[in-house]
Amino acid sequence: MKEPIQLPLGVRLRDDATFVNYYPGANAAALGYVERLCDAEAGWTESLIYLWGKQGVGRTHLMHAACLRMEQQGQPAVYLPLAQLLDRGVGILDYLAQYELVCLDDLQAIAGKPEWEEALFHLFNRLRDSGRRLLIAASHSPRELPVKLADLKSRLTLALVFQMRPLSDEDKLRALQLRASRRGLHLTDEVGHFILTRGSRSMSALFDLLERLDQASLQAQRKLTIPFLKETLGW
Repeated sequence: MKEPIQLPLGVRLRDDATFVNYYPGANAAALGYVERLCDAEAGWTESLIYLWGKQGVGRTHLMHAACLRMEQQGQPAVYLPLAQLLDRGVGILDYLAQYELVCLDDLQAIAGKPEWEEALFHLFNRLRDSGRRLLIAASHSPRELPVKLADLKSRLTLALVFQMRPLSDEDKLRALQLRASRRGLHLTDEVGHFILTRGSRSMSALFDLLERLDQASLQAQRKLTIPFLKETLGW
């Protein structure tokens, strides 16, 4: 396969955002189908998945995980957070059809922008015609998204659509414990609840906090206890 052109976007994948350390909660179906989207050997013909929901529900994690899985399989994939790249111009979409998987995050950022909508519609067609795959994430469902181009709206409504649900407090605890165990840390229920009652409600912020605690624990050679958290975080 011809090597894909490397786009100078300055976008990096989080190497800790994998399928293995994704705690799905109520989003198990979305996780399963996105994994299948990355499995070329499964014989599955679905080529377009659309994830939607509020910020922090795990949309971006799944997109990063999908790109990492494809790269592990030796297949080129690309992730674009559209909200961060609008100033680059619509031309950034021109070379994406060469990738086996294209992940477009924050689709709502280009809704209602005619030039972007037209370019995205043509990208859809090129990916479909070449048998490649597209994973989309947005804040709203395809029908609620204020897309003006009728053909693009029609394409989006034909996707396999999943509404991403936020994790409950119990799910957040289990997600933290899963992430901690992958780092070789033991996070008890008591310490986990202590974090949840005082820390941010955002999973990305909670994971960043866990990374900070991991580094502090390693440096101090201490376990994650409530006194250690109070001392380290000033709580």
